[in-house]
Formats: sequence, structure tokens, C-alpha cells
Amino acid sequence: MYQETTGFKDVQQQLYAYKNELRAELGNILNYWLKNTPDEVNGGFWGKIDNDNQVIPGAPKGSVLNARILWSFAAAYNHRPDAAVLQMAHRAYEYITAHFIDHEFGGVHWSVDDKGNKLDTKKQVYASAFTLYALSEYYQASGLEVVKNQAIGLYNLLVDKSYDAHKTGYMEAFTRDWQPLNDLRLSAKDANEKKTMNTHLHVLEAYTNLYRIWPDSGLKRQIESLIDNFCNYFIDTDTNHLILFFDEDWNRRSDTVSYGHDIEATWLLLEAAEVIKDGTREERIKKICLQIADATSEGLDADGGLWYEYEPSANHLIREKHWWVQAEAMVGFFNAWQISGNRQYLDLSVKNWDFVKNNILDKQNGEWFWGIHADGSIMPGQDKAGLWKCPYHNSRACIEIIKRIR
Repeated sequence: MYQETTGFKDVQQQLYAYKNELRAELGNILNYWLKNTPDEVNGGFWGKIDNDNQVIPGAPKGSVLNARILWSFAAAYNHRPDAAVLQMAHRAYEYITAHFIDHEFGGVHWSVDDKGNKLDTKKQVYASAFTLYALSEYYQASGLEVVKNQAIGLYNLLVDKSYDAHKTGYMEAFTRDWQPLNDLRLSAKDANEKKTMNTHLHVLEAYTNLYRIWPDSGLKRQIESLIDNFCNYFIDTDTNHLILFFDEDWNRRSDTVSYGHDIEATWLLLEAAEVIKDGTREERIKKICLQIADATSEGLDADGGLWYEYEPSANHLIREKHWWVQAEAMVGFFNAWQISGNRQYLDLSVKNWDFVKNNILDKQNGEWFWGIHADGSIMPGQDKAGLWKCPYHNSRACIEIIKRIR
């Protein structure tokens, strides 16, 4: 599947080593979550595990983490069938169905307590998108028709409750019964705005995965609209970075550059256009991919790691290198190489993986550290597993690149 370039045999050897290392790392990631995260006391999975692999008793359990566990293990099983991996996906699915899906108002609760009781019942569209994404993957692993129907039902609910039929795009969040909400933020660091790049990116990702199992014409139009939202609004054509926040009328509300989201969006946008077989959008996105990849490379350090964020108005670089940013850089630069045949992009992907091996992998306790500071020290007080720390970005990077090399 790779482009032929100069130094063909050298590229072959590089890809062979890359694939084998990622295959081994995928096994390490899955084994960590299989061994350390099931909550055998209250069911499901522990809500929080710290950097030293210590379970934090009483920690809440998040819908995003559980959906990402479901996706990761379903995707791993679809990539390479294994009974233990499928059983882990079953466990996640059963817990999500029993505790996170709102059987009264639809959608998913943001969080439950350690016993599985409702805690934060707001309807964050981001969380419903990840659940939809995971259900679509799990249907491919399980073949259970009820799972496919749940995924379709969640899609119809999001279109009904969250889609802006007048101006396009998706509203960010609602109360439990889908009424307007004052605080729309995913996290404390986010702007309190009605339309966000992050949510739209993962709605697109979810819809793309749903289309693989349910090629509905209405769903295809929604994917087309989301791709166009990125081309028309979220991508800053002056800088080739993504704009993170808008109000409901598509007025820009931020200038922060998120390097990880920039590079993640490139390959997810192209994937969406390819899955719906839209050649015109596909060719447009390929050009955009390379433009954004070049803009993202501004955030690369000499060691191959990708910095977290940059604030242009203050000329302030957030000198942290987070685990998920590196995982997305691995895939995004690999994708740019496949599009262009330019060996430099492949080298950026491999160099980023070398950075991960040297700095982000926890070779003693397993999994990936949250991140490191500019001086190379591990960021303290972060999770190994938690509301945001999950097996999704790193397992997906492994699976995606292995598939592309194969």
C-alpha cells in the first residue's frame, strides 16, 4: 500500500521494522488493560489508575473512557481475532449498556460513580459520538444485530437533538433531557462555546465508522456536511491550523493551535471521504492533508516529539509532549507520506515513534505515560487510566499503521 520512492529497499526494511515493533506494542497495550483495569469489585473498569499503577478507590467512571475501551478491544479483535480480546469488548459493552446509556432520554451519561450510579447526566455530544463509534466497531466484532440498531438509534438521536439544520454543524452539549445548557465545556481548559472542532471531528469519525456497517444515504449527506464544515470553517486557510471554537453562527472564538488535533484531522478527514467514495472531496482533502501536515511540523521538536499547543496571541508554546499527540503524529505523517510519496513524511512518523519508545513508554509498569515536560521529566500527577487516559489513541495508531503497511 505504500508509495514507491527512492531507496526502495531501504524503505521496505524501515516499514518491516516499524510494523513488527507496532505489532508488539499493540500486544503490550492490550495486555496492560486486560491485566490492570477490570474492576472485579463493582464491575466494568476502574475509573482511575495513577502513574504508578495504583487504583484510586472511589474514582468516578467516564463514558468516554468506557467507549474507548470498547472501541479499542473491538478494533483489536477485528484486526486479529483473539477470544480474550473479544471478551474484554463484551465486558465494556455490557457495562456501557447497563450504566451509561440513558434508557429514558437517550444518549449517554457523562459519568457514573464507582458503583455505577448516575453522577453527571449532561449530554455531551462528544461522549455520544464515541459511544456510536465504539458500537459500530463492536458490531463488526460481534455480529449482534441489536448493537447495530443501537448505533443507528444513537445516530438518529444526535441528528434530531444536536444537528443545526439551519446553519449546519452540531451543538456541543445539553441537559439530561436535551434542553439548553449553560456550561457546554468538555473540560475546564475548553472555551464555553456551542460549536467545537473536537466534537465535530469525533462525530465525523463516528459517522464514518457507522457508514461501514450501514451505508445510508442520509448518513452520507451528514458526512459530506461535516467534511465541508472542516473545509469551510475549521481549517484556517491562512495558517493551515484548525480553529478550535466557534459560536452557533460560525463566528471564530479562539486562536490556540492544537498540534495533535491538526495532524489527527488530516487522516480522519481523508478516511471519511474514502469510505463514502467521494472522489472530488477526496482529492481536495489530500491537498489539505499535506498543507496541515507541513503546518503541524512547526510543532516538532528536534527529538521527533510533537509539542502540545501554541498560543499565537501570547507567542506562548506549551512545552509538553502528551501521549495522544504523538500517537496521532505517527499516523498523520505516515498518511502524508502515502499521499505524496515524500520520504520525509515517513521519516517524521518513524522518528516520532522513536521518541515515544525513548520517552513515553512506561517500560517498568506498562502502557504510555501521559506525557513529559521540556526537560524530559515525566508529567506528575497524571493518569495511566482515567476519564481521558485510555487505550484508544495508541492502540489505534498501532492498528492503523500496521494495516497501512500490510
